[in-house]
Amino acid sequence: MLIQKLRLQRGWSQQQLAELSGLSTRTIQRIENGNKASTESLKSLAAVFGTDFTELQGNSDMNDSAPTSQGMDEWLAFRHVRRKRSFFMHSIQYLVVIAGLFLVNLLNSPHHWWAIWPALGWGMGLLAHALSTFEWLPFLGAQWERQEVEKYLGRSL
Repeated sequence: MLIQKLRLQRGWSQQQLAELSGLSTRTIQRIENGNKASTESLKSLAAVFGTDFTELQGNSDMNDSAPTSQGMDEWLAFRHVRRKRSFFMHSIQYLVVIAGLFLVNLLNSPHHWWAIWPALGWGMGLLAHALSTFEWLPFLGAQWERQEVEKYLGRSL
């Protein structure tokens, strides 16, 4: 989470950080998603950010455990933003592919609108993604999740 925070503070994209550090974009994504980073990767990132390697190393070890109560709000905010970004990317993919299908449909068989079926099917999946991302369902949202965790733990959070 610290690496993502440092990157966002500088206004860099993951691609820009990858180019500056000599790492792949996929490696940056993995590290920001909580996967353990190699020593070499952390040293490259520390050099780019102008910070101490041990600071990044200590934060990398904390990715394996639950966030502290102090960092919980920040962790939840990053998680929410990642989910929103995923939904918006899904929406863009839907629009591009479905527009392409309708164009192919129009050029090849304008009297038979077969492209409506993939648009409807994928559209239902996109709607489900939106319901989940923006917690528009009264059940299965953050409150429900918290209640289930408290029930499992046998105590309140």
